[in-house]
Amino acid sequence: MSKISAHTYGMVDGSAWWRNHHYVTTGQGNKAAGRDAEAGEELRGWLAERVPGDWFSGPADVVVDREEITVVGALGEPEVRGDASEVERGEAVDGRIRRFRGDTRDQRIRIAREAEHKFGRTVSWGVTCGGRTVMFTTLSVPVMTRLRQPQRLVLDTLVDAGVARSRSEALAWCVKLVGEHEDSWLADLREALRHVQQVRSEGPGAGR
Repeated sequence: MSKISAHTYGMVDGSAWWRNHHYVTTGQGNKAAGRDAEAGEELRGWLAERVPGDWFSGPADVVVDREEITVVGALGEPEVRGDASEVERGEAVDGRIRRFRGDTRDQRIRIAREAEHKFGRTVSWGVTCGGRTVMFTTLSVPVMTRLRQPQRLVLDTLVDAGVARSRSEALAWCVKLVGEHEDSWLADLREALRHVQQVRSEGPGAGR
């Protein structure tokens, strides 16, 4: 049995808070992943009933893990002159994003609090507009883990090379790199886990 402890620090439109998390894993990773997938489907339906239809130009992108719900929606492009410069277009996009953030702040916070009460996860909001993605809220979850010497040497090499300032930053860099270069593989893995959960839920004794 392995135990992972984490202290979560979050910013919700300027309001800071701390929370302690304690997770105990006993080799039940597949079941946990299946529960996360099922919770994600329930959450998407729940949000679809509460997020106003005129907020985004299409369905919001919702990503769920054990601590956080990330909701990112696309905003309509701001209207600018056909011969507008890149600077003018960029300022128009910034203004569009700032206006949306201010106009929806109270309602986003209310939806986030309801979601946290129901699903036990913090909600982080963001938007895409003009080719940019801006997150309004942030969540950082330090995770304790055990590494053998060859793995520690990888982190130390990144620190010595100036790629990262510490082992923890080097580990985060490695995770980010894997996510960027193995995106399709990770997507296939998540889809496979979703199918495993579906088959399990339809098996003998599933309704007990």
